[in-house]
Amino acid sequence: MPFVLYLLALAVFAMGTSEFMLAGLVPDIATTFGVSVGTAGLLTSAFAAGMVIGAPAMAALTRRLPAKATLLGCVIVFALSHVVGAISPDFTVLFITRVIAAVVNAGFLAVALGAATKLVTPDAKGRAVAVLLAGTTVATVAGVPAGALLGTALGWQSTFWAIALLCVPAAVGIAAGFTHQSDEASREEPSSTSLRAELSQLASPRLVLTMLLAALVNAGTFSALTFLAPIVTDTAGLSQWWVSGALMLFGAGSFIGVTVAGRFSDARPRIVIVGGGSVLVLGWFALAIFATNPVALLGLVFAQGVLGFAVGSTLITRVLYAAAGAPTMAGSYATAALNVGAAAGPVLAAAALGVMPGSLGPVLVAVVATATALLVAVSLLRLVAPRDNVLASYT
Repeated sequence: MPFVLYLLALAVFAMGTSEFMLAGLVPDIATTFGVSVGTAGLLTSAFAAGMVIGAPAMAALTRRLPAKATLLGCVIVFALSHVVGAISPDFTVLFITRVIAAVVNAGFLAVALGAATKLVTPDAKGRAVAVLLAGTTVATVAGVPAGALLGTALGWQSTFWAIALLCVPAAVGIAAGFTHQSDEASREEPSSTSLRAELSQLASPRLVLTMLLAALVNAGTFSALTFLAPIVTDTAGLSQWWVSGALMLFGAGSFIGVTVAGRFSDARPRIVIVGGGSVLVLGWFALAIFATNPVALLGLVFAQGVLGFAVGSTLITRVLYAAAGAPTMAGSYATAALNVGAAAGPVLAAAALGVMPGSLGPVLVAVVATATALLVAVSLLRLVAPRDNVLASYT
């Protein structure tokens, strides 16, 4: 894999830490601003909604710009949005900064995903995606738990300052390591494909279906992850300090899941989608049943991290294959699919908290969303993951 992919993964790590860190900070943010836990949890949906909107918009606006300049600009604005969020005394302002951060995060990820698939051979998209998403999973292993510990010790604002500082080495790495050659390689195709032609790819049943499945699986994952803190403290009866441990277990599992899936998502996606998806549904059922047992809960959190990100990242890779005819917009379609789920999951989970007793409503949302995706995928597997994985068959 080209070294520049690892530099991009460093920035994805910073952004992933910000995106997921609220899973351990929701109760404290709710207390600070005097809002409900469900309302504070909507900050995650705000971030995801910003990414859904920002991914195609930023990809379209920057498709003719040098990748290096776009990526560097996104990182700088991302850092500044966290500075404003850290000093804001108003929940609405914090909400707005999360949307702005999400839009530039979406722009970064869309351009990075598109660039990654052009820097490798056509049959190595899954491995390139795995490298980038490894930045996200490492964020859940190290960044998010560290953010939760920092927030518990010094207040949630300290985590926002930490993210802003973390963007500095990421920006320096991109500025120094994204060479002219890699910049040109990442912009190899745009001049030959019009924006209208790339947008017309959205009429493809294969692309739309794969995006829908990716959104459903990620909706289930983010539904449970966003409200993991109250499950750990209220349902399992553990202390606030255990939230960081649970997040670390989930992150470790997700890193393993995306790494292993990267080896299969190009040549053997059906194994991950059907096999992994089936066990993922059973895992959410088990978590709902055994959440009151701390040992069982923590073990299941790890397992669901493995399965959720293995299946989710594989479907994201299938989106990139299905959108092969959209060289500059494919990354935005993959980013939008991921974040439609990340936006919808917490919204549905917050609603479930209001109508169901206890803290397990989000887990039941995960069951329904993931089971729906599995049933559709099995029924239409020939569209989602054709046996012929030759790139031309996706155009």
